[in-house]
Amino acid sequence: MLDFVIVGGAQAGLSMAYYLNKMGKDYVVVDKEKEVGASWLNRWDSLKLFTPSEFNKLPGMEFPAEKGYYPTKKDVAEYFKNYVAEFDIKIRLNTLIEHISQREDYFILKHQNGEIHCKNVVIATGPFHIPYTPSFSKKISTAIFQIHSNYYKNPGQLQEGPAMVVGAGDSGFQILDEISQTNRTTYFSGATNVRVLPQEILGKTLWWWFTKIGFLSFSRNTWLGKKLSESKQPIIGTDVKGILKRENVIPVGKTKDAKGEIIITENRKIEGLKNIVWATGYRPNFSWIEGLELSKDGYPKHNRGISNIKGLYFIGLPWLHTRGSATLGGIKKDAQYLANYIEAEEKTQAKENL
Repeated sequence: MLDFVIVGGAQAGLSMAYYLNKMGKDYVVVDKEKEVGASWLNRWDSLKLFTPSEFNKLPGMEFPAEKGYYPTKKDVAEYFKNYVAEFDIKIRLNTLIEHISQREDYFILKHQNGEIHCKNVVIATGPFHIPYTPSFSKKISTAIFQIHSNYYKNPGQLQEGPAMVVGAGDSGFQILDEISQTNRTTYFSGATNVRVLPQEILGKTLWWWFTKIGFLSFSRNTWLGKKLSESKQPIIGTDVKGILKRENVIPVGKTKDAKGEIIITENRKIEGLKNIVWATGYRPNFSWIEGLELSKDGYPKHNRGISNIKGLYFIGLPWLHTRGSATLGGIKKDAQYLANYIEAEEKTQAKENL
């Protein structure tokens, strides 16, 4: 029987595997995708990180790029592949875990081809589970092409004619920027009074400043951390005002409803639309883990990744402990904390068994 199974083979799962390797544990990382790095490769083609290379390293290995370089999704995927090879991380691809249950002192992980038994489980599937679109999207005519940002790659997927991008987050504005550059009429649905931060200030990267002032290290349990975790994340490195000033970009406010080929927004009824990109985020789904306590927003109740179920851990969730918890460079602190906790628990258990 395995000591550990890590569910998820992106930055969180690989970081945890690094420490389990150092601890000499018998483990395996399982991932539903067909190749390492697929969770990044599946995103839109022009995606770039807003954190420069020097802040993107996983434990034990520098990101192979000069300082100040903003990696592409392919750079990240290649880094993951090299990371797996460098540390001989045991990984099993094409394995989607469909259900986890506990039997006495071990876990049963069911997948499409059978079961895996282990003593401990680390869930490293991240926060992006179910792509969310509003319920009225089902009322929209099939003549209008709809796609969630999770599946969007580039403007070549769209039909000829006007498009609308819905969503005022980083992905929404980046996709709006790209689509509006095709010179088609592009409606924007979402808030326009968003906070925008530049990628560099006074010759230093934004992440350099964040590190210096400790912004990424505030615990979510502190007053300031709680306020930051509840506030809307700013847009980083995208010229929102410049995009919204383009002649072919038309802000329409919140999208409220739809009737066939008519889209109803706060500011107008839109007719003649041919495409909608929903950059409307995700909803968590942990229903496949038996006996897990969830918070009101659908995320697991935990203390720095330690759940209510003994032997079941989480890593890579937003604000698992700090603002940096779900970032490439910040994940290692949480992984090391869990590794230290696991080691201490084992020592305590060994003493009790004497």
